[in-house]
Amino acid sequence: MSSHWLKPYMPRSLYARAALILVLPVIVLLLVVGIAFLQKHLEDVTGQMTRAASREVMLISTMIEDAETQQQALASIRPDLQALEMKAKFLGVNEQPEIGARRWYDFIAPQVESELYARLPNLAAVALPSSKEARVYLNTHLGVLQLTFDRRRLSPAAPHQLIVTMVFFAVIMTTISFLYMRNQLRPITRLADAAQAFGRGRIVPYSPGGAIEVRAAGNAFLDMRSRIERQIEQRTLMLSGVSHDLRTPLTRLKLGLSMLPEDEAAPLQKDVTEMQSLLDAFLDFSRGAAEGSAEEVQPDEFLRQIVDDAKRAGHQAELIAVEGQGTVMIRPMAVRRAVENLIGNAMRYGSRAELSLFLNAKSMRIRVEDDGPGIPADQRTEAVKPFTRLDPARNQNQGSGVGLGLAIVADVARAHGGALRLSKSERLGGLCADIIIGR
Repeated sequence: MSSHWLKPYMPRSLYARAALILVLPVIVLLLVVGIAFLQKHLEDVTGQMTRAASREVMLISTMIEDAETQQQALASIRPDLQALEMKAKFLGVNEQPEIGARRWYDFIAPQVESELYARLPNLAAVALPSSKEARVYLNTHLGVLQLTFDRRRLSPAAPHQLIVTMVFFAVIMTTISFLYMRNQLRPITRLADAAQAFGRGRIVPYSPGGAIEVRAAGNAFLDMRSRIERQIEQRTLMLSGVSHDLRTPLTRLKLGLSMLPEDEAAPLQKDVTEMQSLLDAFLDFSRGAAEGSAEEVQPDEFLRQIVDDAKRAGHQAELIAVEGQGTVMIRPMAVRRAVENLIGNAMRYGSRAELSLFLNAKSMRIRVEDDGPGIPADQRTEAVKPFTRLDPARNQNQGSGVGLGLAIVADVARAHGGALRLSKSERLGGLCADIIIGR
């Protein structure tokens, strides 16, 4: 049987689900035991005791049938009242039976009253004011007779005590189980927090703890994190080393070209400059998001600094909107490189760049829009891949590159647990690039 219909009603967190698994069986057990006790045991016992008490009351009622006065009736039943441990008296002419209010937790009293009314035809009223006293009022030819006796002769004493005891100990044991369960779930929560932080580019201290299975998962996570860090470090060192080693022959080429006539050296000088740009792009891509450590920054001030630096470099960039307040944990150097790449692309293929910032409780969005030709929707997935150049989409005569600009931005966004989203700018008509970073 499919259980998809139940999923929307189930809690999402592990702690809430574990609490539900723990509490639900206890509640069901209490209900089953309580109902079984009330219906199968308590009602049967109460019926037997009430029938026995009804026979005693009928005996008293029969013995006063031949009496002519109330005093004679009381005298005739006095020996039986002592044997049955009852008290009897006749009410006055204008005196009414004192019924009183029943206790709210006396859930067995309705059954007692129904049994007495069914077995005593001359019963006028029943009063059950407490757990120690019961009064029945009988209509006789001499007036209303009040019989008082122990309530425990009609039903078990304090029948609610079993349920109160069950509920009390259920609460105590459930509380202890909650505390124990919380200690068992804390290592899983710590592991989830460490994994989420690592997915967003932050390294938080973590040591495995808890049960054997949780410790195994924690050790596996630490091993995986170490392997990923080593892989990133080796990639960075390898590409950095290659780029550094290639700078030496390029420098020699530049020196050699400086000895040649200017008209002969110009084409070769252009090739050398392009190779230098390629090496710089490779170096930026090799760094990725691993440069620097995560810091808590004010995103609005951070973007204003980037825009001011772009303006000083001669770019027409502007921060047009800021929504939301707060701080975020990011790698400032990596995010700066990503935003500067987007501004550079905007100025290469357009004439202006407009930035906006949006903050909410879960994420931060940095948007860069330009007035260039944009990227068709069917080519945006390819545009973020390394070494991809979309000549028809972006005017290649206005700039040069190896297709690493958007790849670097996407790499930085993924390293912060986010993503790069490309769309068409509604304001300027060009490309709209959103860097989404989780908070």
